[in-house]
Amino acid sequence: MTSVQMLPVLPETSTHVLAEFDCLDPLLSALRLDSGRLKCTCLAVSRKWLALGTSAGGLHLIQKEGWKQRLILTHKEGSITQVACCPHDEDFVAVATSQGLVVVWELQLERRGRPERTSVSWEHRGQAVTSLCWDTSGLRVFAGDTGGKVSFVRAGSTKHGKGSAFVIFPVQTITTVDSRVVQLGYQEGRLLVSSLSRCYLCDTEREKFWRVGNKERDGEYGACFLPQPRGLSGTPLLYCARPGSRVWEASFSGEVLSTHQFKQLLACPSTPLITYKREPCYNPKQKTPQSLAFPRLLHFGDQNLLTWTDSAIYMFTPQSGQVLLWTEIKDLTEIAVFRSELFCLHGDGRLSHLSLMSAERCVERLLRRESWTLAATVCCMFQHAISSCRARKCLPIDRLEHLKLQLSSSTHQPLINQLEEMMAKLEPLDSASSSRRSSISSHESFNVLDCGIYRVISRRGSQSDEDSSSLVSQSMLEEERLKEFSFVQEEDQGEQGKEEIVSSFVKKTTEKINTLQMNTDIWQRMDQREGWQGEVVSVMPQCPEEANNDAQIQDPLILLDPVSLAAALQEWLMVLEKVLGPEEQDHSGQEQEGEEKSVEREVETTSCLTEQDFGDVGEPMEQLEAAGKEEPKTICIRPPNETVRMLSPRPLPSDLKDDLSQIASLCFDMGCFSHAGSVDHVCVESVCSFMQRFFFLVDPERVHRVCGLRYQEHPEVLNIFITGMLEFTKSSKVVEVIQKGDMLKHYDHLIPRLYEKHGELAVRSFPQFYPTVLPSDVMAMAQSSHFLPYLDNLVQSRAEEQKLSFIGSLLQPETLRQDWLELALSHDAPQRSDTLTAEGHPRWHSHFFSWGYSRLISLLIRQPADLDSKQKMLETCKGQGYWTGYLYLCNQLHRRSEAFSAICSLNDMSLLEEPNGIVPQNLDEWRLLIQLSQKICSSSTAASNGTNHNNGDTSSSFLNGLVLRLARVVGPDRAMETLHECGVQLELGPQSTLVCELLKVAEKRQRALIQTMLERCDRFLWSQQA
Repeated sequence: MTSVQMLPVLPETSTHVLAEFDCLDPLLSALRLDSGRLKCTCLAVSRKWLALGTSAGGLHLIQKEGWKQRLILTHKEGSITQVACCPHDEDFVAVATSQGLVVVWELQLERRGRPERTSVSWEHRGQAVTSLCWDTSGLRVFAGDTGGKVSFVRAGSTKHGKGSAFVIFPVQTITTVDSRVVQLGYQEGRLLVSSLSRCYLCDTEREKFWRVGNKERDGEYGACFLPQPRGLSGTPLLYCARPGSRVWEASFSGEVLSTHQFKQLLACPSTPLITYKREPCYNPKQKTPQSLAFPRLLHFGDQNLLTWTDSAIYMFTPQSGQVLLWTEIKDLTEIAVFRSELFCLHGDGRLSHLSLMSAERCVERLLRRESWTLAATVCCMFQHAISSCRARKCLPIDRLEHLKLQLSSSTHQPLINQLEEMMAKLEPLDSASSSRRSSISSHESFNVLDCGIYRVISRRGSQSDEDSSSLVSQSMLEEERLKEFSFVQEEDQGEQGKEEIVSSFVKKTTEKINTLQMNTDIWQRMDQREGWQGEVVSVMPQCPEEANNDAQIQDPLILLDPVSLAAALQEWLMVLEKVLGPEEQDHSGQEQEGEEKSVEREVETTSCLTEQDFGDVGEPMEQLEAAGKEEPKTICIRPPNETVRMLSPRPLPSDLKDDLSQIASLCFDMGCFSHAGSVDHVCVESVCSFMQRFFFLVDPERVHRVCGLRYQEHPEVLNIFITGMLEFTKSSKVVEVIQKGDMLKHYDHLIPRLYEKHGELAVRSFPQFYPTVLPSDVMAMAQSSHFLPYLDNLVQSRAEEQKLSFIGSLLQPETLRQDWLELALSHDAPQRSDTLTAEGHPRWHSHFFSWGYSRLISLLIRQPADLDSKQKMLETCKGQGYWTGYLYLCNQLHRRSEAFSAICSLNDMSLLEEPNGIVPQNLDEWRLLIQLSQKICSSSTAASNGTNHNNGDTSSSFLNGLVLRLARVVGPDRAMETLHECGVQLELGPQSTLVCELLKVAEKRQRALIQTMLERCDRFLWSQQA
């Protein structure tokens, strides 16, 4: 913290962080999973265990308390590809191997017995198992594979008696879906299957199947159940990922309820990862919408959804339709969660242990660990969360003062200054203003209307996307409204208090609306009265009763009370109909004049109230009730051919129009359309009439959402909404272009303007316009740093089996291959000094570095090309230090000696194995490998003389491994002879010597066995001739 630059402050919506407190590298080192030969391939987590599957077929069970290895389960049927811990019995774990084997283990730790395989399934032989899922109440394991087959195996248990362990339960195939299984989920007897094209719901007991939604998709999209919170009854909901950062929300019967749109909500900066490895990094300018495909969905924490890509973790709160946070983390391949813990597996085999917590809890944990600088940094970046009064429970002021004293004034003075500024804003524990502000949902902003109502500006991204016969109940809508207007609760009030407050609310809005009824003569007469306006201004603010009522109206328990609110809205509708409704033609001028005079008298009476008169807030309500009795008409009886009104019949001030729009939208949400009708049983005619008359007041987005939830069975309501929207947008120039059918013709003109205006933000959206917008068009106008993400997103949007042919179709002319390869190798790549020595040779283990566009580079290298093009690509990969591609091209061009030289320099035995390595084919190539390894070993030893770094040990271990591998191929004696022929003097270690002796014994027994079999065959043949 030597820089004088101030730390950026995150907005109020950022309340939670992902924090990394533990380092799991020592654990991987102890398990020898940090080498190139052994790698962690999958993981699972439970309350007690962290299970790690390896490429050698081993399953390590790590006790989370103390990170101690308790068991290792070995499998000879291939590497471990999937692992799942039983959620309700810690004694069971299921694994799947690369050969398609599914094994269920019973650990028997409580009885201190040996782990046993209770069930084995070969149902998926020859296919890769892509997902495992446990029954939430029984000992069943569901498995899905690349062929689309879904089966289950039932685990036997010795806990149920001695005989039950010998019962073999049959493996049953549940179904075979149309494509590869992406993810499985199970909840309350229902199995959720997500394939590449659809989601299916299966009742495993009744053997019934449903499709979730009607629209297909193409690619890896996850799905999961979200159980109801504890203490609440009801069936779980299920969530299915859709293209374009969308997620379906469906009922337990598979009917789509709504679609959550997260693309625009993700146009916000990423929340920094709090880790001991580096300082938090926050870029407030990062506001690009993200159109993503969520490959997995996991239920995380209380009621959150978690998903990830290879570069970031995303957490959503589906009940409010908000983004809890998203954090950039590179090279992610798999994530396992338990409660608020995340365990991340990276592409290079590393493990990360992250925790989700609030910002103040994170600071508290850092203080306990005495990470003073990092704790102060988090305090300064999350000032809104730390300064709130609720944070005083875990972060008292004295603890923050102690934190400030731990910082050095010589090295952390700017951080101390910013921390002091933050501490000056701290709110005490009993701060009422903070309590009210902090109780509002942290993912929403708000402003206060003139009538005293808090207007919550929701950032919801949900909208209806699928027809469904299931409706969300009125109670769910009321609960959602209460969450949006979540204020601090005042003391409970009686029914009389509620009626007085709602009466004051109606009186105030009635006064404002009634003023619109006055004609110009009335306004002139009022203006001519001296001091009239001053009288109103001077009297109204001094009325303490109204100020008290305004404060109480802000309480949602009163504002959203179903009975009181419905009554208030129905009374308010009478006045709205009277003022802004269509004028009746049969009214005579005398009646209108009398009505205007009565309105004038009413306004004068309500506007000139004294402090004493205002004490009785029920009096205006009585006047309104009397007016309602005199004119008992409803607003649902209207001719059906009435047009949709887009403009107000009278000019409305902007502040009044905002208030009216809020209350009109609330009427639509509550179903209050008629004074005579019931809230629970609203006639469709009243809904249509309300929309036709007051479409200029309602919020179209809220109307669309309510139409999809409450009026799906009444298409006439949606037809009126569509008619209104068509009328609303008919003057747009975009509509003119669409009607002419010239939209596609204008892309050539629009795309450059979009890029000129928005830069990289626009480029990231261009893949969806393919093939109208081609890569050549983008490359011609965009910077290289912007074009590369576009190309990568365009290619990755295709299915895996189509990517190679798709990128080949883009290479027109073929010279683009070399240009794109050089571009991909020069961006988001490791430093050349990290991959190349000064002499241009590969550095030790430098092929493990991550390349940002490695998938794109791999596709370009694998494209068919002529000899000259491949040689150019080979030299480019060598010059940049991309050794994975270099070895692939060397194998393609039969330059095996150069490949072996690079493998010896990289010092990784796995590069001599299939399928990605180069296997020596004869004894001459083994000799070449030994000679090259000996040469590198000698040069490394000579170079390390006089320094503290010695790579000779690693080179000699590589040579030792070569000898052992050669001994397995040709035998120990022949291997030692080859060593002497190469002039290599190598002293084998104790372990290598033991391996050679065992190989000699095995070779002798094999020869003896072969000799015995030949003799028996010979005797049999002679006996047949006799």
